Amino acid sequence: MKMKAIQFYEPLNIKYEEVEIKDPKDGEVQVKIMAALTCGTDVKTYRRGHPVLIKKIPSGFGHEFSGIITKVGKNVVGFKVGDRVVAANSAPCGECFFCKRGEYNLCEKLEFLNGAYAEYINVPQAIVKRNLLHLPDDLSFERAAFAEPLANVVHGVEKTGIKAGQTVGVVGLGPIGLMFVKLAKLKGAKVIAAGRNPLKLKMAKEFGDADEIVDLNKYKNPEKIFLNFSEGKKGLDVAVECVGLPEIWESMFTYVRRGGTVHLFGGCKQGTSISIDTRRLHYDEIKVLSIFHHTPLYFREALRLIYEEKLPVEKLITETVPLELAEEGLIKHMNGRALKVLIKP
Repeated sequence: MKMKAIQFYEPLNIKYEEVEIKDPKDGEVQVKIMAALTCGTDVKTYRRGHPVLIKKIPSGFGHEFSGIITKVGKNVVGFKVGDRVVAANSAPCGECFFCKRGEYNLCEKLEFLNGAYAEYINVPQAIVKRNLLHLPDDLSFERAAFAEPLANVVHGVEKTGIKAGQTVGVVGLGPIGLMFVKLAKLKGAKVIAAGRNPLKLKMAKEFGDADEIVDLNKYKNPEKIFLNFSEGKKGLDVAVECVGLPEIWESMFTYVRRGGTVHLFGGCKQGTSISIDTRRLHYDEIKVLSIFHHTPLYFREALRLIYEEKLPVEKLITETVPLELAEEGLIKHMNGRALKVLIKP
């Protein structure tokens, strides 16, 4: 039996073709994909490959999805054919050094899943056991597919400790940055959203409910803007970077007050580095953190927030394309002409 799928061959070379549908192995389930989303990580992979997600050539592509179970392998407990589900794109082993310390996102054997731009996908045993969730009947597949990206942001917000009364600045207003804006608002913070893309700046208000919008195209010295918007003009309590460029990482330290927190969330290209003013870091007691990925706890929390309609995630879908036009959707996402593209197999 065959299916249609997007296959990755090399950077900037993906193909829509027919591939074999493999039966699920022991502990696995097969899911008919009902909704898949483009993601910044997929765009990066499309542009330059990925050392972890692309393990062989050709490779399946895409990782944010939801769907219906069509086959169940042996020894699967708690799931059956016909179940509506959403899967995370990874699962921790639960047994390594980091898992034993509750740092599941740093698992030494973190198993990733790629291949959501297809008609069907087989979900590995580890994900079935730890990160495959049932969907309520009244939750759409499109909304449910946001559980994985939102889980990353929930993790970031919780570890940052954002709370009511703080002034938070978010630089970079892709879907991740916009979800940071919205979650910070839900925590009771005053939020300043900064970016360059007109579509994203507009969504910072409509989706994120930001208190202030900063168009970085208009300012050579944006640190003055952040200072002016902050309480007592002392600087931000929290500055969150959601771009993933070293020069933007460096600029974040100029936006925070003494005792403030810099959260470097956007992942930079491997091998890059930054320079930090050590005097400022030490004597102004700047706290720095960088959160990677998600955990089973935050994946479940993300799905809860979506189901309870705390975030209108559907507003982030600005384009819908059939599976055969997935590359067109990725290019629109990459060029800033779309936030999230919904791919319908």
